[in-house]
Amino acid sequence: MSQVTLTVNGKEMSADAEGRTLLSQFLRENLGMTGTHVGCDTSQCGACVVHVDGVAVKSCTMLAMEADGAAVSTIEGQAADDGTLNTLQQAFQDHHGLQCGFCTPGMIMSAADLLKTNPKPTETEVRHHLEGNICRCTGYHNIVKAIMAASGQDVSGIAAE
Repeated sequence: MSQVTLTVNGKEMSADAEGRTLLSQFLRENLGMTGTHVGCDTSQCGACVVHVDGVAVKSCTMLAMEADGAAVSTIEGQAADDGTLNTLQQAFQDHHGLQCGFCTPGMIMSAADLLKTNPKPTETEVRHHLEGNICRCTGYHNIVKAIMAASGQDVSGIAAE
């Protein structure tokens, strides 16, 4: 066991972890950040996406020890302290970009990464960026619409698939 210290959503947090502990498991079980979902443990679904030092990563592909000393942003850190949703979260709500909600944390974290580097993506760019995230409920249409709306673009012309 070794102590792992992370700055999670701006707050320093530490806990002991075995060398084989995945970052997703560490966040959920050791630090109580249960918004980071685990859907596959094989890096296919994207439900576990977090930002490590500003880079979107699937936390089931990274050991907790690899992140020691890093700044980690999770879905819990996206809303304001008073619970007000950020622009992207609000767009998901406004445009019905979720159904069961299981994939939503990973979708939002992936979308935030896209909008950070490409503030006005095209529909094709949004769809391409989300290829590593699986949603079994929505068919992606409203997720794409929500991301484009969060970027400030007119989404009235986006047709249903």
